[in-house]
Amino acid sequence: MKPDMFRQPVYILVGLGFPAEVRSVMDAYRHLLEWPASMRDNAHSIALKACGAALRGEIEAETARGLFAAFADIHNLLAPDTNVIAASRLPCSATGIRMCDEETDDTRHAAAGRRQCEAMGPPFLV
Repeated sequence: MKPDMFRQPVYILVGLGFPAEVRSVMDAYRHLLEWPASMRDNAHSIALKACGAALRGEIEAETARGLFAAFADIHNLLAPDTNVIAASRLPCSATGIRMCDEETDDTRHAAAGRRQCEAMGPPFLV
C-alpha cells in the first residue's frame, strides 16, 4: 500500500449530493484545493496543512485522514453509511416490514408489498 493511502476511505458528498470516495491524502488534498475560497475556514486550513504535511512525509496519512474527515463532518459533507442506505431500500419481504393491510396468503401479501416498495422509486445506492 502506498504511504499516502488511507486504511479506510472517507465517503463525502460532492456536487449535487453524489457520494465520492476519498482514498488517499492526494484525493483529500484535491478536494480541499477545490473548496470555494469564500467558504474556507480554520477547519479547512488545518486539513489542508495536514494533507500537505502528509504528502511531504512529515505526518502519517491516517492523521491527515482524521483531520480531513473532521473538516467534512463540520461542513456536512460526510456521506451517510452506504450499508444503512442499501438496507433501507431492500424489498419489503427482505426487511420483514408488512407494507399492506391484507390478511391473505403470503404470495398476495408479497406482491402487494413489492408494489408499494416499487412505488417509492429506485434505490439511491445499490
